[in-house]
Amino acid sequence: MSTTVVGRHDETGDVLVRDEPLPADLRPGDLLAVPGCGAYHFPLASNYDLVGRPPLIAVRDGQARVLVRREIFDDLLHRDEA
Repeated sequence: MSTTVVGRHDETGDVLVRDEPLPADLRPGDLLAVPGCGAYHFPLASNYDLVGRPPLIAVRDGQARVLVRREIFDDLLHRDEA
């Protein structure tokens, strides 16, 4: 069965992968690596719709390591003046 993977923003261009087969044993919570996914990719990420920027993760020999942590909502508010 083919699957379309979309981003979290409600935009027509948020299709990351169109009509590709995914493994039958894929379950909620599994990670899906999508190289070069535009504004969802670390170098092009922004805070559009107050969405935190993604983490930067390196993978080598099946082991993942976080290089830059995921941005959380408190990070978005940190620069605001009261």
